[in-house]
Amino acid sequence: MLRFLTAGESHGKALVTIIEGVPAGLAIDIDALTSDLRRRQTGYGRGRRMLIESDRAEPLSGIRHGLTTGGPIALLIPNKDWENWQRTMYSQPEMPSDAVGADRSPVTRPRPGHADLAGFVKYGHEDMRNVLERASARETAARVAVGAIARQLLRSVHAEIVSHVVRIGSAALADPLAITFDQVRAIDPDAPLHCADAAVEQLMIAQIDKAREAGDTMGGTFEVIVHGLPPGLGSYVHWDRKLDGRLAQALMSIQAIKAVGIGRGPAVAEAPGSRVHDEILPGPDATGEASIPLARPTNNAGGLEGGVTNGQDLRVTAYMKPISTLMKPLRSVDLTTMEVSPAAIERSDVCAVPAAAVVGEAMVAIVLADALLEKFGSDSIEEIVANWKAFKARTAARFERA
Repeated sequence: MLRFLTAGESHGKALVTIIEGVPAGLAIDIDALTSDLRRRQTGYGRGRRMLIESDRAEPLSGIRHGLTTGGPIALLIPNKDWENWQRTMYSQPEMPSDAVGADRSPVTRPRPGHADLAGFVKYGHEDMRNVLERASARETAARVAVGAIARQLLRSVHAEIVSHVVRIGSAALADPLAITFDQVRAIDPDAPLHCADAAVEQLMIAQIDKAREAGDTMGGTFEVIVHGLPPGLGSYVHWDRKLDGRLAQALMSIQAIKAVGIGRGPAVAEAPGSRVHDEILPGPDATGEASIPLARPTNNAGGLEGGVTNGQDLRVTAYMKPISTLMKPLRSVDLTTMEVSPAAIERSDVCAVPAAAVVGEAMVAIVLADALLEKFGSDSIEEIVANWKAFKARTAARFERA
């Protein structure tokens, strides 16, 4: 079972995460992990903090000579911005008076759509900075680091994960399911929004520019695609082990994600079953799991049937609301006076959908790595790969005909 716990806050000294359940002998590519952390910081519409931080993860335990030991893995991700916020966060009088954050007063005007007010009520804080620092999406840097390790575990069974932006505001791809895994993998890493259609991407950029000029923010949609997953991951036996439910929970835990769809997602409610369910035909499927010699002309189910992977590409879509910090703030109430006041303004992004997509990849990787360990789990990566290969051989043999 793969589990992790993260400690740290947006402007704390560092984020520290501990991962348990990673088998021994897995080669860890720290450069690939760092690359994922940097991808999380990119995308058109990001804010000023991305110019300050250049995230990297330092392994503290569980990795020796580039291989996992089987023990808990601890990763530390420093916050370079911490020095600028020491007085605000920790009331240190020696902080220079001109330092960023040195003159920040307590946050008492909650932002509509943020955790500010709910956290203020739940924990009884007087200063909502205690809420917004932990609720900040800064903590997703740790999730991406964990996801990078989970991704490397999935690669041991030849599963690969990509993502692409499907919609920003009203600018959207006509049919995201028509975009293949290979097309998404071929997107230029420097593409500003990581969209598979360059013309649509320009329309998306225009939506972000319009929101920035208006002091507003913009949300959107991204899709995560996983190719090469073994069939049989997940469960139809217990409600809490269904893989679609676990994926939805993981993606919904990302800040600002308000809905999740599998395959066609909400559109399956609009069409009859004859146009929704994916037919099963004899013959090889070039896009599916090689050990199942059956063709599926469509993939409306998104690679999951009954909560179990079926060998097709897994396709999961997440819907992100606009960020709740507006440069032209909405009305709120100052909780020290109970009078109407503009909501607080914090340093923020105009649009963070491409970054959320990278976090989405990480959360999908974590869920799938956990499901992989359930199916083929052992104490070492060597045994897991052997179990996977034996399963593939048994599955292929079941479809053999004289």
